[in-house]
Amino acid sequence: MANDFQKTNGQFERVMGECRALFEKKLHDYGASWRILRPESLTDQLFIKAKRIRSLEIKRETLVGEGIRPEFIALINYGIVGLIQLSQGFSDTVDMQPDEALVLYDSYANDALELMKRKNHDYDEAWRSMRVSSYTDFILTKIERIKEIENLDGNTLVSEGIDANYMDIINYAVFGAIKLSTDD
Repeated sequence: MANDFQKTNGQFERVMGECRALFEKKLHDYGASWRILRPESLTDQLFIKAKRIRSLEIKRETLVGEGIRPEFIALINYGIVGLIQLSQGFSDTVDMQPDEALVLYDSYANDALELMKRKNHDYDEAWRSMRVSSYTDFILTKIERIKEIENLDGNTLVSEGIDANYMDIINYAVFGAIKLSTDD
């Protein structure tokens, strides 16, 4: 069993490394332009990515030539952006240099990675027996929960906050990226 966890941890780390490499390249190209996203806009961005995955799963074809796996990668990066935005607030201008954004990205990506490892231990790799379409549905459910929490101005009675939902979105998207990978 320990060997299974080591393999899984390596897969988690590879996907998170792939996401970081893409994030760093986009920082080069666009800077931290996402700093202007208000919480509701970021939620809608997550929604359109997850909705596209679901649409492709149902239709089984894409007319723009991009598959499902890149959308899971985008969900991971937008989930991390969401965590950054929660801690920093949004801005009317791009107020963060790429190196500062990358430091924050690395911190939240590491938090998400460590949470995945702990949950994987406790859930005993249950995600491996799940269907990719279930990850999509769970992500869409988490997005709906975020919308409700935003509508309540964060004033929940018993529920986890937006940050926990972002972490779950990241986790499910990593599972999807691993399952759709040709490397493992």
